[in-house]
Amino acid sequence: MTSFPRDIETWINGLPYRFPTDRPRTLLEMLRHEAGLTGTKKGCGNGECGACTVLLDGQPVRSCLVLAQEAHGRRITTIEGLADKHTLHPVQRAFHRVAAVQCGFCTPGFILAIAALLQRNPDPTREEVMEALGGHLCRCTGYEAIFQAVELLAPGALRAPSPGPPQGRRPSADPSRPAVRPTPAAPHEMQPEDHPPQTRNPSLDEVER
Repeated sequence: MTSFPRDIETWINGLPYRFPTDRPRTLLEMLRHEAGLTGTKKGCGNGECGACTVLLDGQPVRSCLVLAQEAHGRRITTIEGLADKHTLHPVQRAFHRVAAVQCGFCTPGFILAIAALLQRNPDPTREEVMEALGGHLCRCTGYEAIFQAVELLAPGALRAPSPGPPQGRRPSADPSRPAVRPTPAAPHEMQPEDHPPQTRNPSLDEVER
C-alpha cells in the first residue's frame, strides 16, 4: 500500500507550498481551490480534453487525473508561472502574434504542452506537434492558428513528412506514347494541408513586437 506524507510539500511556479492531507482531492482541485491558480481549467474531468494540463517536473500531465499527494516533493508549473515576471514566455508571445486564441478556455493547456515539447525538441515536425497535442481539444476549432504559432518558434513545425516508398510496382512507361503530366488541382480542391509552408518565418524579435 502506498503511504502518503502528513503534509503535501511542493513547489509551484518556483514558490514553496504546503497543503494538508486531510481529504482526498486531485491536483487540479488543489491548484484551483487552495493555491488560487485558476488558470488551470477544469474541462471534462476525465483527462480527455487537456484543459487542465500543467507541468509536473517539466512533463505535461492532466491534473484532473493526478492525486494531490502525488505532487509531494515535486515541482509544478502552471500557466501563471510560465512567464518570466512581466515578460511573456515565447509560446505565449507567439499565440498573441497570430491570434491563436478564441474563447481561451483551452489555451493554457495548449501553451504548456507546446512549451514542454519545444523544451525537449526545438525543431519538431508537424507530426510531432500533432502527437504532443493529442487529446487537447479546441472546441472553437482554432487548430491552424495554433500550428502557425508553433511555426514562429520552430520553422520545421509545418514541414511535411518525407514521402514513403511507392506501394507495389508501377507499370513501365510506353516509349511510343507521349508523356502526360498530371493536372494540378484547382484551388478549391486543395486541402489546407496541401498548402505549402510559408517561405519566410518571422523572427522572435517580430514575435515580441
